[in-house]
Amino acid sequence: AAQELNVTPAAVSHQIKALEIDLKCSLFLRHHRGVELTEKGALLFVVIQRGFETISETLTQIRERPETVDVTIGATTAFSSLWLTPKISAFWKIHPSITVSQVVSDVPGMTSRCDLTIHYGNPQENGVEYRKLFQDHIIALGTTRFAAEHRIARLEDLLEAPLIHSSSNETGWTAWDDWFAVLGCPAPKGRSFYVNNYMIALQAAQDDVGAVLGWDGLVGSLVNEGRLVKLVQESIPSPVGFHLRIHRRATAKARLFADWLVKAT
Repeated sequence: AAQELNVTPAAVSHQIKALEIDLKCSLFLRHHRGVELTEKGALLFVVIQRGFETISETLTQIRERPETVDVTIGATTAFSSLWLTPKISAFWKIHPSITVSQVVSDVPGMTSRCDLTIHYGNPQENGVEYRKLFQDHIIALGTTRFAAEHRIARLEDLLEAPLIHSSSNETGWTAWDDWFAVLGCPAPKGRSFYVNNYMIALQAAQDDVGAVLGWDGLVGSLVNEGRLVKLVQESIPSPVGFHLRIHRRATAKARLFADWLVKAT
């Protein structure tokens, strides 16, 4: 650490000690031949690491963003891949002179400097301009092979089947327990597979790992291509919708794209 910071080891030790005094807790367990993080030290390390990763990602975006971009729109990886990118391609065919750049990130706040951003949930900020894109139904998805292997023909069969659970930075996502509860069923009892990225969840479902929940308007391309199928007829209305936030910095070209995107939904 001293070499990386170009200071003496004593200076590093002094700063760590000062930090521990300020926090009123130990961050390291000091041994004869080294140190290891305490539980609180490990927690602080993870938070600081994420902070530096966010800074690094932001600087990369700033360096790579062309100055000729007319519109920037931020979205999660899943929304960009499944819905937004094909829409932008269609927009370019109509308006070839307007350059649209995506800022794709699953880290909250990373897209806040864009002209437009996609949000899942009901708008909470007064005075902020939002346009609703769509609010559809949440369905259970899997492959035909998975359905045959686990003999899924009705809703009750899913209660014993392997399920893929997606824990995302997005808030308000419907989990399997919520989905079954709305349909009047108990909590599922089958094996669980947890991931923290929705695109990985969808890929796992395509690899026959388990069933996954999806918005019919968002995953329509996967269903149309036969990569995933609707496992049962039951579905529930999505409790919230996908919205387009139009930031104050949005230019006339950004608003033109926003209007087109809402109409093209």
